[in-house]
Amino acid sequence: MLKRFGLARRWMSFVTLFLLVAGLTTACDFGGQPPEGSKLPITGEVSLTGLGASFPAPLYQNWAVGLNRMHSNIRVDYQSQGSGAGIENFIQGNVDFAASDIAMKDEDIPKVQRGVLMLPMTAGSIVLTYNLPGVPEGLKLSRDVYVGIFSGQIRRWNDPKIVALNPGVTLPDQGITVVHRSDGSGTTAVFTKHLSAISPAWQKAFGEGTTIQWPKTGSFVGAKGNEGVTAQIQQTPGAIGYVEFGFARNNKLTTAALQNKAGEYVIPTPESGAATLAAGALPENLRAFISDPEGKESYPIVTYTWQLQYQKQPDANKAVGLEVWVEYGLNEGQKAAPELGYIPLPKVVRERIAKAADTMSDKYTITLKD
Repeated sequence: MLKRFGLARRWMSFVTLFLLVAGLTTACDFGGQPPEGSKLPITGEVSLTGLGASFPAPLYQNWAVGLNRMHSNIRVDYQSQGSGAGIENFIQGNVDFAASDIAMKDEDIPKVQRGVLMLPMTAGSIVLTYNLPGVPEGLKLSRDVYVGIFSGQIRRWNDPKIVALNPGVTLPDQGITVVHRSDGSGTTAVFTKHLSAISPAWQKAFGEGTTIQWPKTGSFVGAKGNEGVTAQIQQTPGAIGYVEFGFARNNKLTTAALQNKAGEYVIPTPESGAATLAAGALPENLRAFISDPEGKESYPIVTYTWQLQYQKQPDANKAVGLEVWVEYGLNEGQKAAPELGYIPLPKVVRERIAKAADTMSDKYTITLKD
């Protein structure tokens, strides 16, 4: 049985309602109905179920609406339950596809009898967002400062280190509440992988993973999903937490400018995220972790997020439906990405994904559009 968390479902009901309004327009703009006479090698209705990472959930919900408008006999239901739940249900065969911000570990791949395709379908920035009324967007946080905050060493907003970075900004004499993920989270894995890459002290004390033991000093609060972290920050003055850029932007949260490897302070935008992707190559197995990117314009915390697909799909109709789903994501879906806060994939990456995914069905060929 699928693991269903009530909080995630309530939030996704809201997200779905929002995207049914926003996404319908997007779908019309970018796709509309297929050309007259075009047919899919599918008999009857096809329903596809996926779950996993909350990071790409708003985008996948948008794609589901747009794909159904283009091909009304294909319906996709994607639920946000975290990368850990996605991988677990994918291994157990409970879903048609899953999603994870950390792909899969080598030791888990043999557990999937039908084989595994890991397709990086989109990318996005992980941002630090804060609730400080009167403090503007772009509060500068150096690498040692945001490591200090999340390790519980910097506990007040008017700490001298923060004040020194932000002359002219009035910072309150207020305690910092750190909001983190309480579920198994690819977002946590990406964020803590970055912290480990830039701070040996963090690596030694806390390490990296979908879940970690957060500090016992300071004020730390857990919440499920990017949705839950977003809500917790919104209702907690003095809070700071990490969420995917789209959640911050769509909920009008205030984000920090983070110091990158080149020493520059960069505000998260689709452009700064794209600069990060351009600075790193995607390996043959399509798993790339950008822990501490080069480049003066690069935003420091950017990640691909992967769809987990089976290499072998015994249901021929579902196999075609899944290829069509991937094809839609690589074409119309990429055009919808910036509006929702995601980074469109470079054409060379899309071509490699299409080639890998084109083996899912022998009845359909994935076509890329310019």
